[in-house]
Amino acid sequence: MTATATPPVTEERTPTAEPRREYDAERLFNRVALGVLVAFSLLWLVPLAWALATSIRPAQEVITDPTNWFTAHPTLAAYGDIFDAGKLPYWYANSFITSILTTVLTVVAGSLAAFALSQTRFRGRRTAFMMLLAGIMIPGQVLMIPQFLALQEAGLLNTYWGVVLPQVPNVVAVFVFKQFFDGIPRELIDAARADGASWLRTYRQIVMPISRPVISAVTIFVFVGVWNNFLWPLLVVTDPEMMTLPVGLTSVQDVFGVPYAQLMASAVLGAIPLLAVFALFQRRIVEGIAGTGLK
Repeated sequence: MTATATPPVTEERTPTAEPRREYDAERLFNRVALGVLVAFSLLWLVPLAWALATSIRPAQEVITDPTNWFTAHPTLAAYGDIFDAGKLPYWYANSFITSILTTVLTVVAGSLAAFALSQTRFRGRRTAFMMLLAGIMIPGQVLMIPQFLALQEAGLLNTYWGVVLPQVPNVVAVFVFKQFFDGIPRELIDAARADGASWLRTYRQIVMPISRPVISAVTIFVFVGVWNNFLWPLLVVTDPEMMTLPVGLTSVQDVFGVPYAQLMASAVLGAIPLLAVFALFQRRIVEGIAGTGLK
């Protein structure tokens, strides 16, 4: 009589155990990320909502209880006061003109400089790039007096060019463009050059058409920065009809003094164009950030 050997009992692992744990961890991470996103959104939206709510409250109510959000008698009187006291159409037009001019010139100059540093080969290229990056460490306020004196000698005070030209050199724009251009396959540039294309034609017909995401990102960032710039236009513009929106709204606030309704109305009027820009081009901004590796 022979005994049959029984096979050893092996513990079977559930094949769905590990994927299940990974799924739970991913879902937990998504919930935490969503919570953080909502928290930061509220931190950004609450002041804007409070400014909007305050701007449509009667001035007497705001003075009596400035922290209250609600009113039984909403009014646009604060906005009417802003329009009556200042030259708002001029300020909007000046801000748009200077912001668009500066943005276009910055994109052209920054992309040309980045293309030269990224795709061409010349002696001292790395040194030039390092010196360019070193310019980030120089505060812009240090250069304001020499720039002001130069513009004064050139007769460019109280002009659009006086506001625009000193804001065109932008090291960050050059750096972002260069990071993007470094990712373009070198074979593409070499093929264009082998076909007889000049450097300028290669830049214009090969590089720039495939750089739309980074162009959009730089355009939005520069436009917002120039639109919000207060100190430089304050120095070079004294004519009320040549003021940009931040400078002009400040002069209106000086007229009204402390009343919060007019102050919040000024803030809302200054923010509306930027909100519209972000709403229209938010997809391009995300694509540009992802394409350049910008954090």
